[in-house]
Amino acid sequence: MEAMDIYKHYFSKYKLLFITAISCVFFEAICDLLQPTIMAHIIDEGVKNNQLGIVLKMGLLMLMITGVGACFAATRSVLASRVSQSFGADLRYDVFSKIINFSEVSTDKIESGSLITRMTNDISQMTQFTNGMMRIFFKAPITCLGSIILAMMLSFQLSLVLFATVAIVAAFIIVSMKLSYIRFAKVQLAIDKVNTVIQEYLMGIRLVKAFGRYDHEERKFAYENSDLSHKTVSTQKVIAYFSPLMSLTISIGIALILYLGSFLFGWGDIEVGKVAAFINYMAQISTSLIMITNVFNVFVRTKASSERVNEVLNSEEDFKGIKQTIKDGSWELAFENVTFAYPEGSGLPSIKNLSFRINRGESLVIIGPTGSGKSTLVWLFLRFYDVEKGTIYLNGMDIKTIDCKTLRDNIALAPQKSMLFTGTVLENIAWGNPIATREEIINAARAAQADKFIQSMPAQYESHLGQGGVNLSGGQKQRISIARALVKKAPVLILDDCTSALDAVTEAKVRHGLKTLDKEKTIILITQRIGTAMFADKILVLDDGKKVGLGSHEELLHSCETYQGIFHSQIGRDLKVTNNG
Repeated sequence: MEAMDIYKHYFSKYKLLFITAISCVFFEAICDLLQPTIMAHIIDEGVKNNQLGIVLKMGLLMLMITGVGACFAATRSVLASRVSQSFGADLRYDVFSKIINFSEVSTDKIESGSLITRMTNDISQMTQFTNGMMRIFFKAPITCLGSIILAMMLSFQLSLVLFATVAIVAAFIIVSMKLSYIRFAKVQLAIDKVNTVIQEYLMGIRLVKAFGRYDHEERKFAYENSDLSHKTVSTQKVIAYFSPLMSLTISIGIALILYLGSFLFGWGDIEVGKVAAFINYMAQISTSLIMITNVFNVFVRTKASSERVNEVLNSEEDFKGIKQTIKDGSWELAFENVTFAYPEGSGLPSIKNLSFRINRGESLVIIGPTGSGKSTLVWLFLRFYDVEKGTIYLNGMDIKTIDCKTLRDNIALAPQKSMLFTGTVLENIAWGNPIATREEIINAARAAQADKFIQSMPAQYESHLGQGGVNLSGGQKQRISIARALVKKAPVLILDDCTSALDAVTEAKVRHGLKTLDKEKTIILITQRIGTAMFADKILVLDDGKKVGLGSHEELLHSCETYQGIFHSQIGRDLKVTNNG
């Protein structure tokens, strides 16, 4: 949808309330417009002719109209608040739901700091605009137009001054809008950068401390903060320059009306009450024009925010396949002539014409130098990205024909970087399977060699973890991450170098525990360790995205130069290690 179509989409939910609020605004404006005309009658018919009855009658009518207008004003304020807050809540929910379903391509395009700004600052701006639109934004043009029409009816000669004044102010508004729009868009981008700097610092706070990079981080924040300040000042300068010019133009117009009105009164072409009413209408017009100026300034900023939010809503979601059930078969995984390059990357393929096959119950280790494409295979299997050439099969089915949720429900992942959430240990492990029993959670923890250290914690499985598991060591976080993957009980388990913080003995126990819960589980391990690879049923060796070896440990020691190099660098040229060793 287009940026401003967002409002049409959401307002359809609150059509009745919206129409009622706008109706209240219209009748409130009518009540305001009637008062100068009534005042003219009081002066010209009551005061001039010394008719107290007319003064009292018209004064009472004026009070009644003011009271009715106040009732309309109160009603539209309540409705405006209700509709705008509901609009903001619905929009935030939909944007968050969209972000949850982001494809990796969308995630790569929009930084997390920018997403936070769009979820908070931009949507708040849109919510305020919605509230203002129903409270005052519609009232200003109605009051302005109505005042012009009623002023013309009082005196056509004085209306010529009014037309000239309105035309000049309208020109100022148009120029102000054009200058403001670009600046407001830059302000929002500057807010993105400030949020990104803060977020990066908070995520890497320990690294900053370890390297003593406080000064660098302060300078980086100072630069972005100063840039935001300068862009905001630049935007405010436009308003600061044009607002006084418009006020001056309106004041000159009122002075000219007073000057010309005195001549017309002397010539008998207009009465005092009508001149007073005309000045009141001119005051209403001036107030409305200033309000319209503010409306356009807010509109320009809101338009920039709407386009940014709309970019999120129109972003690419996870790939949708045909929603068919994966049949419980051999759970065979196969890559056939797969080639892939990251969409936002260098354009060079990370995987090149790769083919291999793994059967149910087998364990496959993927090993190779840094940057050889090991983790990329995992992202392709999980359909975070789609392959450019070739096909990936699961149980003989092209994974492009399987809905992402269905596919991922059958895969458990322990990622390279252990990510834990605020909550208890039990909640973090159960995150992999919310309906898992306590016994199943404990069994998964035991298999992952996490039960022992969990039992030593003060509240054991009810112990509270800070954000990201900051109160745990790297090895402890990895073991909880593995337990979370195991408790999912998916037929395919992927361990993406998630034992790097474990010692050799603990890793061997984890490796043994993987088969204790389900001996038919298909296991894919990504590792840099020969000691881990040598115990797998199959080892896939990658180098620069290409398959340079596939087989058992013994086979690769004799046939794969890359594997031999890794083995010799870790174990030694003179030490012979076999699968039994």
